[in-house]
Amino acid sequence: MSIPTHEPRPLVMGILNVTPDSFSDGGQWLDRDRAVRRGREMIDEGADIVDVGGESTRPGADVVPLDVELERVIPVIEALAGQVRVSIDTTKEAVADAAVDAGATLINDVSASLWPTAARHGVGWVAMHRQGTAATMQRQPHYDDVVAEVTAMLADRAGRATSAGVDEVWIDPGIGFGKSVGHNLSLLGALSELVATGYPVLVGTSRKSFLGSLAARPGEEPTPVGERLPASLATATWALAQGARMVRVHDVAATVQAARLVGAAGSGDTW
Repeated sequence: MSIPTHEPRPLVMGILNVTPDSFSDGGQWLDRDRAVRRGREMIDEGADIVDVGGESTRPGADVVPLDVELERVIPVIEALAGQVRVSIDTTKEAVADAAVDAGATLINDVSASLWPTAARHGVGWVAMHRQGTAATMQRQPHYDDVVAEVTAMLADRAGRATSAGVDEVWIDPGIGFGKSVGHNLSLLGALSELVATGYPVLVGTSRKSFLGSLAARPGEEPTPVGERLPASLATATWALAQGARMVRVHDVAATVQAARLVGAAGSGDTW
């Protein structure tokens, strides 16, 4: 297993949703030129990877036709691939194929099923855990032991990918994807169990709804999406301190600062 970093800090993946309906930034970057500008801003802010997605995976999101998803993501990937490492956030094999041809070198896979595609192209692959589909995943999610079940599933998929010849395999517990607030907290509290599998761990909590619930004062409505930066930073820092090697975020600059601090503390550097 190779981990693509020479940085003295954990990695930061910037989220670039080229969609009209993503939960946090839907519609902001749907225009190709605006998306490319935002991607370049994230590069300037220190993003190690820019994750381009053309289909929302939020709860209740509609499936996007193949041609529409391709039209959204490929021009953006082509524009950014020579300037930063680009990942494609998709569950469609055809989109992953076209994205790699356009310059993407990592497949960020909510379905945890595209390892044969990654093996065929010789690129990296992220296996994420999700219970159900976008349409059903938040309808009373249930686990007997969420940590054990998520860990076992991801270790299984990662093992299959490694056996198929994928050299770079990441695992992601899928915070908020078919999980209650309690499930999310259990997984964050037990990240060491995922880290112990030996596969590098990616965690994405940025601006998610459970943060809004937890950050709200008693009796108040959940904190709005645009006011969840402190909670997002807190959970990203926690994940990195527990051994996650990368976090996926909307707020790149602030998270890069946090990652530098975690990296410095973990290395034992003196000043």
